Amino acid sequence: MKNIYSEILSLKDVNGLSKHEQFTEGFLNALQNGILSKGDKLPSVNEFINELGFARETISKAYRELIKRGIVESRNRVGFFVANEDVSQHLKVALVLFAFDTIQETFYKNFREKLGKGVHIDVYFHHNNIQVFESIISGVRGKYGMYVVAPIPHKKTASVLKTLPMDRFLMIDRFEPMSGDFAYVTQEFEDVSYHVFEALLPKIKKYKKGMIYYHRPNSDTPVEILNAFKNFVKKYSIGHEILPEYVAGSMEKGKVYYTINNAELWMMLKDAREKGFELGKEIGVLSHNDDIVKEIICDGITTYSTDFKLMAERAATFILTREKMQETIPTKLIKRKSL
Repeated sequence: MKNIYSEILSLKDVNGLSKHEQFTEGFLNALQNGILSKGDKLPSVNEFINELGFARETISKAYRELIKRGIVESRNRVGFFVANEDVSQHLKVALVLFAFDTIQETFYKNFREKLGKGVHIDVYFHHNNIQVFESIISGVRGKYGMYVVAPIPHKKTASVLKTLPMDRFLMIDRFEPMSGDFAYVTQEFEDVSYHVFEALLPKIKKYKKGMIYYHRPNSDTPVEILNAFKNFVKKYSIGHEILPEYVAGSMEKGKVYYTINNAELWMMLKDAREKGFELGKEIGVLSHNDDIVKEIICDGITTYSTDFKLMAERAATFILTREKMQETIPTKLIKRKSL
């Protein structure tokens, strides 16, 4: 059993891991790397203590957790054995998302479906709050076989994420740079937004009073979209405003209204209806992240969106196969009546 000891000791210097987390992470690594097989007899608590120098309670606690997960079984008076080596049958996944909106729901539904019944998923929401994000990562570390995380754009994010085992970590949705090699399935914001604005230029120019973009500072609104918008209106001399939020009743004819926030979009559409403005002629409306409601409401809202179903399927493939992937899911412009 020298190899399992080596796997555990190899995590000794990983930042932020407790001895208990080091043990469980190392054990899972040994299982997933083929060092352990179903039916293998495992070292006793005393043997682990002698080899690793860990406290008895640390080893006992780790064994209890592995038994609870169905990975290890304890046979009375005989010892501990590997109960299951099939990762898909015992794997627990920590899925960390922004919030449970329609887009995240689409991701979760397809992620869950693709993984199948043999994988357990616990979902956490950080609501773009760095303190909540840190607390979640600290709480899940060492307790799961895989970690799928939608990160926060924050200076502390990389150091927080690096406490997770990178060989069992997947970044989703937005990309946040970190040192070292890691897997991701994300979307891109700045270049695609700029190209979307350019593709819509003839339509935008029909509105003589310009374009308003609603960007909420200190929120999950990507700053990359703000950068793209500024570059676009500057290059093409488009009259514009950048406002923090839409105010109900403020809609005027001759303008294009763009928001990535659905609550603001619904207010805009309500105002347009109450004021009798015709979408696509008297006012223009552009939204981010497509869903079935935007396809139907007001004869269709023009959107641009990445394919969250595909992102979920690719993320699930990574979980099931452990094949390294670094992918950017394409974004598609969907032209409808509102612009």
